[in-house]
Amino acid sequence: MTTRRHTPAGAELTDLILEIFRVNGRLLAAGDRLIAGLNLTSGRWQVLGAIALAPAAEPVARLARNMGLTRQGVQRIVNELRRQGLIELKPNPHHRRARLVALTEKGRKAFNAATGLQVPWANATSSGLKPRQIAAATRLLETLRRRLERAEPPER
Repeated sequence: MTTRRHTPAGAELTDLILEIFRVNGRLLAAGDRLIAGLNLTSGRWQVLGAIALAPAAEPVARLARNMGLTRQGVQRIVNELRRQGLIELKPNPHHRRARLVALTEKGRKAFNAATGLQVPWANATSSGLKPRQIAAATRLLETLRRRLERAEPPER
């Protein structure tokens, strides 16, 4: 039996991935606490944000693809947001069944309220960090995301 060993970069990437998993959990928990008074969860806020920041209304499948999530997961949250009156489904001129997801006025107000809470939190959380350090981390994560988006499963 042969054992494979990480290259130095592969070992560092593995450490980074494990740290991303830990940070993701903490971000979701922090987001849930931050917006608890708005009757949102981090997941709902994430989807609401994707809808709010999209240049035009998008179908669920495209929202999910842009977010790196499954269509089924985003569809579940879209259904919840619709029941809350935060989004509406509009006809899609390009596809009869894949309706477009758009914010309602109530949804826009909820997103703006969440953003109003997030700005001071982000400012406080980033205190003492250099913007260029944060930008470098963002570029690294973007590069990894792009590689993963085009990656094929590794050979065994």
